[in-house]
Amino acid sequence: MATLPLVSIVTPCYNMEEFLPAAVESVLAQDYSQIEYIVIDGGSTDGTVEKLERYRGRLEFLSEEDLGPADAIHKGLDRAKGEILAWLNADDTYEPGAVRFAAEYLTAHPIIDVLYGDGWWITADGRPIRRYPTLPFNPSTLERDCFICQPAAFMRASVYRCCKIDRKLKLSFDYDLWIRMSKQGHRFEYAPRHLANSRMHRGSLTLGKRREVFLTSMELLRRHYGYVPFSWVFGYAAFRIDGRDQFFEPLRPSLSNYLLSLPLGFWNNRSKPLRFLREWLVTPWKAILR
Repeated sequence: MATLPLVSIVTPCYNMEEFLPAAVESVLAQDYSQIEYIVIDGGSTDGTVEKLERYRGRLEFLSEEDLGPADAIHKGLDRAKGEILAWLNADDTYEPGAVRFAAEYLTAHPIIDVLYGDGWWITADGRPIRRYPTLPFNPSTLERDCFICQPAAFMRASVYRCCKIDRKLKLSFDYDLWIRMSKQGHRFEYAPRHLANSRMHRGSLTLGKRREVFLTSMELLRRHYGYVPFSWVFGYAAFRIDGRDQFFEPLRPSLSNYLLSLPLGFWNNRSKPLRFLREWLVTPWKAILR
């Protein structure tokens, strides 16, 4: 144990009294003693701070106004002293043994910069929904989709210090971080082991701000790669038409979605309209409508 590294975990939270205790307990119950746990609260007005007080002495916490979750994570990771860093959202949880597995894996594989495992989507009351669609790492795939389950990811502090989270982003800041780390040549490794759970509920950023997630993610893809793939544009077109969250309410393909995706694709790919047109034309739209 003495040879294993300190792991610093940061939890950003704001008015999360309903879910925070499960997140905290999943960290404190880990079978790995070399953990520094920091909770950064954005000045909650519910019972969050009172619940954090119950853990005083077992974790470090700060409560003050911030710019949002990315800013809170940035603050926490800047305070962190560990050789390995991670963040766990206040509505997510770790699986037993997750931190030990990550620490031992990164210790045994010094060339790996970021390790990520499998995650499960769970309901508000903690029941499993389905596996997060995690994939082995491929930079080209990252240009089209965020396949890394964020709560199941652990990174070396030395790598993070060179590529910090963008505290100004309100959404998709994990996707932005993985893209920038990948473009800088840092090595990612996928381990097919269930490490964490991502809670899906109406109040989550992913579902509660669906339009903003689409717009922010498409802007990130345009900025980093100069191109927004058809899949993102089509999903946004579908959301514009029917407002379905495309998780609890699955995407419902239609000819209207397909047709609207063309002008939206041209607008989002103004510098590469012919590339988008080719992708749009080769898309088997009859299969989309099936």
